[in-house]
Amino acid sequence: MAAPSRALTPRQRQADALLALVVFVSGVISAALSAISELYGEEQAPLWQALVYIAVIAAPLAFRRVWPASVAVIVCVAYFLAVTMRLPELYAGNIAMFIALYSVGAWMSNRRAAMIVRVAIITGMFIWLLVSVYRDAIETARDEEIIAGALSPYLAYMVLNLMINVLYFAGAYFFGEHAWRSAMQRQALEQRTADLEREREVTAAQAVALDRVRIARELHDVVAHHVSVMGVQAGAARMIVDQDPAASKEILGGVEQSAREAIDELHHLLETLRSSDTEAEDASTLGLSDIPALIEASSAAGLATRFTVIGEERDVPSVVQVNLYRIAQEALTNARRHAGPPATADVRLRYTDGAIELDVVNTGRHALSPRPGMGQLGMRERAIASGGTLESGPREQGGWRVRARVPLHAPALIGGAGA
Repeated sequence: MAAPSRALTPRQRQADALLALVVFVSGVISAALSAISELYGEEQAPLWQALVYIAVIAAPLAFRRVWPASVAVIVCVAYFLAVTMRLPELYAGNIAMFIALYSVGAWMSNRRAAMIVRVAIITGMFIWLLVSVYRDAIETARDEEIIAGALSPYLAYMVLNLMINVLYFAGAYFFGEHAWRSAMQRQALEQRTADLEREREVTAAQAVALDRVRIARELHDVVAHHVSVMGVQAGAARMIVDQDPAASKEILGGVEQSAREAIDELHHLLETLRSSDTEAEDASTLGLSDIPALIEASSAAGLATRFTVIGEERDVPSVVQVNLYRIAQEALTNARRHAGPPATADVRLRYTDGAIELDVVNTGRHALSPRPGMGQLGMRERAIASGGTLESGPREQGGWRVRARVPLHAPALIGGAGA
């Protein structure tokens, strides 16, 4: 027989053991009273046989959820024998059989087998009941010298008894099926709840990971740009400090200004991280209007840089502005690092009918392959987060080109914006 699909708890096992005990005690009382009242008259079997019968139908109920089909077969066969042998007990047996049939429907995991077991038991019981009714009706009619027909009182009583049995077995079948469906619905609900909980945990972990990536990207952009500028300026000041103190002083002033800007951006980044406001518009104060200052800082750091705006300027979402500014900043930082001293850079911001494009082209050394690192990844992520694309690679004549294109009608992905 199929085992139950739901694991039993100690409380359920205790409840089944208690149920078996209650049925046994009730059956003993019922058998004693039935024997005293001579339920079957002179054909009644001895009381001790009824007590054995009660033990046979009560004990299996303690395992009704473990082996529901086996328990149902044992109880029903015992009930059939008890009635056939005229054992003085009916009521506890009826209750035990109802519980057994109910348990098959409520706890048997193989639903096809559960249906077959119940249909077989119910069909067998009804065949036996019809045969008994017909036999008893004929014998009663013969004894009373009447014809057994529709108006026979005994036959009417047996038809009533048959209707009661129909309700009895139908109730056991229905309530068992209902209990199974309810249990499956609860199990499905619990599974969905567990899935949602796991999904929530995964989402939370992903959010933490995204925040870490965003923080690392912002720190990289701020630190790499300003520190590289300060390094170049400090080196230039060191080289001319003896020959031209005034120029060296001016360059050191640029170093100081770069340090202040870096500190200001770091302060803003920390304030954004501490704030509960997640609106992308407040993610950064930087935008396209700050690119000219970025160009001046790049030129002051030793990379001669030009800036050109092509097309009619239009409103650009703040998230896109932040990302384009950071892309330009990273591209110029990489140019200062890798292009060499005589290199120059050209930054172009182009407005087209449906998009905005940023081109950062620098001259300098030939590069054989894309430069690995967080800077390249960060630029690409920012372009994708804005709903656009990024092209980054070496130029045949030397140097590097970064080209970002962002459709203005496409919504930016807020999660990709930097703080």
